[in-house]
Amino acid sequence: MRHHGASCFFLGELPCPSVVYRYDPRMTLSRYGLKEWVLVTIICVGLGGLFAWLAWWWAIGVVVLIWIAGAGFFRDPIRRVPVDLPEGTMLSPADGTISKVFKVDHHEATDGPAQVVRIFLSVLDVHINRSPFDGEVVSVKHTPGKYHDARTELSAKENESNLITFTIKGDELIGVRQVSGAIARRIVCPLQAGDTLKRGEKFGMIKFGSTTELILPRPEDVEVLVAEGDKVKGGVTVLARLRPMDSTSEGEAT
Repeated sequence: MRHHGASCFFLGELPCPSVVYRYDPRMTLSRYGLKEWVLVTIICVGLGGLFAWLAWWWAIGVVVLIWIAGAGFFRDPIRRVPVDLPEGTMLSPADGTISKVFKVDHHEATDGPAQVVRIFLSVLDVHINRSPFDGEVVSVKHTPGKYHDARTELSAKENESNLITFTIKGDELIGVRQVSGAIARRIVCPLQAGDTLKRGEKFGMIKFGSTTELILPRPEDVEVLVAEGDKVKGGVTVLARLRPMDSTSEGEAT
């Protein structure tokens, strides 16, 4: 078993903040997009030097805007994760908009009925995925697929996806599913079976917009705290609460 610790990365390592709930204005660039934003930086620096030599000052301004837009896709804000949360609290695994809340009779992540909360990430959202809970990775399943627009229902069924199944307290299964979109063509997930994550830790990203799903067992014991259209922030917004199994058993006994 290895602990998949989160790192804060911006041209080197920065100390990770203490885990408390308050806004932090600091911003970094994600290591998951290292190749892309370094390439954008090199190209922009080269063009900027050329335009400075030609005294095309207006063009330098355009290059700066291009760099901001390119690097912005890989921004990684430092999040202050809520603490002292009730047992069973589930944070959002991604930034974006709640696109659908629904139940299914069977889901492979939970090996039974499930409550699913789906989040749409536009190209303007932060693309980093974060763990909604403390848990251990049981499996990571990558499924090749198509690249429909992430805003469509068809995308959730046919697009390339990555299903991460976790266990909490050693026995209950919970899933997080990363789904690609029409623009997002690469899912990043370095997790392996046996890795452990703390609530709010970063574990990957889907580049350039996509969908992320939180899949919870025992739908009858899930209190969903968001609705379709709500804006959420990964590692900060509380999406749902899953009633602990021991309290469920006690309620049935009485």
